[in-house]
Amino acid sequence: MLERLSRTDRLIEERQRHVPAGVLTAHPLVLECAAGAEVWDVDGRRYLDFVGGIGVLNLGHNHPRVVRAVQDQLGLITHAAFQVAAYPPYIALARRLAGLVGGEEPYKAVFFTSGAEAVENAVKIARAHTNRPAIIAFRGGFHGRTLLGTTLTGMSAPYAQNFGPFAPEIFHTAFPNPYRGLDSAAALAALEELFATEVAPERVAAILIEPVQGDGGFLPALPDFLLALQRIARQHGIVLILDEIQTGFGRTGKLFAFEHAGLRPDLVTVAKSLAGGLPLSGVVGRAAIMDAPAPGGLGGTYGGNALSCAAALAVLDAFEQDGLLERAQALGAALRAALERLQAKHAAIGEVRGLGFMQAIEIVADRATRAPDAAATQRIIDRARGLGLLVIKCGVHRNVIRFLAPLVTTEAQLAEGIGMLERALAEALP
Repeated sequence: MLERLSRTDRLIEERQRHVPAGVLTAHPLVLECAAGAEVWDVDGRRYLDFVGGIGVLNLGHNHPRVVRAVQDQLGLITHAAFQVAAYPPYIALARRLAGLVGGEEPYKAVFFTSGAEAVENAVKIARAHTNRPAIIAFRGGFHGRTLLGTTLTGMSAPYAQNFGPFAPEIFHTAFPNPYRGLDSAAALAALEELFATEVAPERVAAILIEPVQGDGGFLPALPDFLLALQRIARQHGIVLILDEIQTGFGRTGKLFAFEHAGLRPDLVTVAKSLAGGLPLSGVVGRAAIMDAPAPGGLGGTYGGNALSCAAALAVLDAFEQDGLLERAQALGAALRAALERLQAKHAAIGEVRGLGFMQAIEIVADRATRAPDAAATQRIIDRARGLGLLVIKCGVHRNVIRFLAPLVTTEAQLAEGIGMLERALAEALP
């Protein structure tokens, strides 16, 4: 039987035997190689990758700068644990990120491995600085799969399941979603109601927010909302944490999404595209806040691994020298125009939204009621894969298709992907 199966089928059968069911794989594929915005499976089939490792590959697969930096670092040192002895790439990366986030103000950076680690350590830093326990996060936000990360995440399925009891002193409030009738003013009123009924502001260590919700549906927080949050945080001595794990490093047309609002956050969490595909995360923040934990309170065996830090320095070089932010803006405008053209043809596309090259379409059963249509969303994704385009869904109702193509995607590849999406919509929708 096994001899008659394709290599993909054989490997997927092995995956089912050896990998637990709780690890979801969005597409029934096994990939073998990749370059730029393209991937090939183990049977040689080629796909356009508009997922990018879920926002990890803004520079694309196997970017030459990243590959060369990692190869060079391999000949020097691969791992030492920064808690044992320092090494140049970690220090150089901390210096560069502190300058990019803080400008002329004193900022510092510390590195970890996963996005969830960055979020958890940002919470630790904020609590150490304020000596307060409570954290406010937002409904629809995603902040990781660890126990605290899951608690901070503002979605029940599939993340919470029966994994509780969850971490205490975490409170959720409304995130603006004008398409669903919740504007910035209403969201700010909900925050004030939270202060009045559930947690007094003087007990709150931090407010944690994604400037554009990622897994929650690619919902941008408008500048007026972010600036109001900054004002409220300063009024009450609360640390404002911007989770830039998915929005960071050019995805929205700025290096960081908070730049669209013209603010400078107290703490920023970074990961995903920071290191061009290698595991690396970090917290960058005001020096006075970052220095609050006593020595030994921060760290991790693999945090700030030398190979990952070298890759991240190459990523920053690419942004400084290769015009990637301008490219993100141009690609984003082209993608937005194409999606709005498709929206005019298909009533199932309720809204097109996003910033820069971080765009999404919300799929609804009826434009009048705006009822989410998760089943149609999955049909579109499956049909797109059959045509050679990889995309994934998001949103609290899993009815939003998000686009995370690399910033090195060519105009021809973008046009090809839009053509595949257009055909998938035509074939998947009634």
